[in-house]
Amino acid sequence: MQTMTSPEVQAHPAHDFLPLNGTDYVEFYVGNAKQAAYYYQATFGYELVAYAGPETGLRDRASYVLQQGKIRLVLTTSLLVDSDITRHVAQHGDGVKVMALWVDDARKSYEETTKRGARSAFEPYTIRDEHGEVTLAGIYTYGETIHTFVERSQYSGPFMPGFVAKTSALPQGAPVGLLHVDHCVGNVGWGEMNQWVKFYEDVMGFKLLLTFDDDDISTEYSALMSKVVSNGNGYVKFPINEPAEGKKKSQIEEYLDYYHSPGVQHIAIATNDIRSTVTELRRRGVEFLSVPATYYDDLLDRIGAIDEDLESIKALNLLVDRDEEGYLLQIFTKPVEDRPTVFYEIIQRKGAKSFGKGNFKALFEAIEREQALRGNL
Repeated sequence: MQTMTSPEVQAHPAHDFLPLNGTDYVEFYVGNAKQAAYYYQATFGYELVAYAGPETGLRDRASYVLQQGKIRLVLTTSLLVDSDITRHVAQHGDGVKVMALWVDDARKSYEETTKRGARSAFEPYTIRDEHGEVTLAGIYTYGETIHTFVERSQYSGPFMPGFVAKTSALPQGAPVGLLHVDHCVGNVGWGEMNQWVKFYEDVMGFKLLLTFDDDDISTEYSALMSKVVSNGNGYVKFPINEPAEGKKKSQIEEYLDYYHSPGVQHIAIATNDIRSTVTELRRRGVEFLSVPATYYDDLLDRIGAIDEDLESIKALNLLVDRDEEGYLLQIFTKPVEDRPTVFYEIIQRKGAKSFGKGNFKALFEAIEREQALRGNL
């Protein structure tokens, strides 16, 4: 299965020592994988495609693999009272443990990154079954998050060895038009953003794309800073946020308070028809942040003509922004856990390569309203 996130880019730059083909999968450690899998099927329209657990000889955990478009989510829960998975969930709640990257050579990817200073999570190894073989290797990034390098060119099974094909016996909704991972955003602690930008530059060969300071991302009460790094071919993009000084607690501080370490804050998922996607997600009960109606009063004056009808944009509470390449439409869910940690962004790009800078103030004011309801502003 191809998992490229930028189909308009065709080749790896010749100087790229860590060529990446895209996001292979995102793995969550969760308290109850069966119920989490049902949630993602029923609301976001994912299809259950593979499973590993006691029935397949795996005694310590159960994992469900969900797929829609080029997106794969792996939901893993521990079956033991004392394990790394159990401890991870106790500390962080349900959260992203692995951002897996699809590569042509996992061993070389591991060697190139560890010799540049990456901390090893696990050394390369190969697993096999009747469908072929997959080679895996892992390095740590911020917090307890891992990048797993996945080499699967010689594999034709449903996910990887150890998993069996599985379909759901539960009623589930049809896909909602989710295509691929656009970017994954990490939250790090005070003064740590530049350290992790340097990690991605020096260790993984990424380039700095954009910088947002506290003048760009601030409201009356709180602020944050962010930098966006991208790999050489543009398939993988990681914005990295840190708190900035403000009158009250920022959303990044709230995340760190509840996640208890740096970690993945949100996953942005692309669609070709955001109005259809969001309409269906709302119908299925997904909750989104909302901006005041006044946001739309001068929207077309601010961003210019768009293909979509303004009233439909307003009715769905979508945000719109423009850069020199075109425009984008985006919207953000409320946290999908009880802890105010992980959430999703739904994004449709109409040429724009940016991240919605013009929407930052409205977005973060919306987040602050939710923080205030939780008593955390």
